[in-house]
Amino acid sequence: MSLSPINQERWQRFKNNRRGFYSLWIFLALFGLSLFAELVANSVPIVVVKNGEWYFPIVKEYSELDFGGDFDVAADYRDEYIADLINADGWMLWPPIRFDYRAINYNLPTPAPSPPSSENWLGTDDLGRDILARLIYGFRISVLFGLVLTLATSVVGIAVGAAQGFYGGKVDLIGQRFLEVWSSVPTLFVLIIIASMVPPSFWILLGILLIFGWMSLVGVVRAEFLRARNFEYVLAARSMGVSNAAIMWRHLLPNAMVATITFIPFLLVGGVTSLTALDFLGFGLPPGSASLGEMVSQGKNNLHAPWIGLSVFIVLSLLLTLLVFVGEAVRDAVDPNRTR
Repeated sequence: MSLSPINQERWQRFKNNRRGFYSLWIFLALFGLSLFAELVANSVPIVVVKNGEWYFPIVKEYSELDFGGDFDVAADYRDEYIADLINADGWMLWPPIRFDYRAINYNLPTPAPSPPSSENWLGTDDLGRDILARLIYGFRISVLFGLVLTLATSVVGIAVGAAQGFYGGKVDLIGQRFLEVWSSVPTLFVLIIIASMVPPSFWILLGILLIFGWMSLVGVVRAEFLRARNFEYVLAARSMGVSNAAIMWRHLLPNAMVATITFIPFLLVGGVTSLTALDFLGFGLPPGSASLGEMVSQGKNNLHAPWIGLSVFIVLSLLLTLLVFVGEAVRDAVDPNRTR
C-alpha cells in the first residue's frame, strides 16, 4: 500500500533526522532480540537429541527417566550425570547464556554477588542470578508493559477528548471539571496504596496506571476537535445526514492524530519509568520477576558490587534515550510548520 504524498513527505522528514531514524532501528533490534529471550538466555537446552529422538526442553519439561536417569523428576541438564547420559548417545544445543532470569548459579567462584566471569558475563546479583539474563527478560517485560499501557491510555484518552471536543456544552464542562479533580489526586500515593492492598501482577499494575494515565492525551484531542468541528467540510457532512460517529471517525480523528502521535513515544517512556519506579519501591511486579526496577534496588543495596548498578543504568539509559530520540524525530516529521 502506497503512502499519500503528505505521508511520504513526513516519512522523508523522519528519515532525514538521522538520530531518530537510527534510534528506531536500534530499538527495534533490541526489542526483537528480547522477544526471543528464551532462545538467548535459558537454563535448559534449546534442543536435545538422544538415540535419534529429538527433545525440546524450552517447550516441554522432561523427566530424568527420558534420558536414562534414575528418578522421575524434572531433568537438570546442568547436572554432570544427566549431561553425560545425553552426550553418550546424543548432543545438546544450549543458548548463548545458560541461565534464565530465575536460575541460580550454585557454582560461583566467589560468594554472591559475584563479579563478571566467563560463565556470568555481567556477574550475578546477591541471589546468584545472572544479571545479563535478567536484563534481557526485564527489557522485554518493561517495553511490553509500556506498549500495552500506551495503547490503552491512548484509546481511552482519545475517546474522552473526542467526545468533549465534538459535543461541547455540558459534556465538555462536566468532563473538564472531572479532569481537574481527578488530575489533582496524588497519583503516586494512590498507586502505592492500591498496590499494597492488591496482590501485584502485570495486568493489575496496568489497570492501576491506566486509571490515571489516560488524561495525558485528552487535552490535545479535545483542542483539535473543538477547532475543527465547525469547519466547512464537517458542516457539509452534517447537512448530508452523516452520523456523528462517522464524522468523528472519518473527518476529525485523522486531523487530531497528527498532533496526538507525537506524544506516543513519550507515553511509552512514561510507562517504562512508572513500572521501574514501582518495582524499585517494592510495589511492582511479583518478587522474582524479571524487573529493571528491582535490579536498580539491588544496585543501591550492593554498592560493593558496582556491576549490578552500572549494568541496569546503562540499559535503562539506552532504552529511554532511544525512545526520546524517536519521539523527537516523529514530532519534527509531523510538524506542519516544517518544510522538506
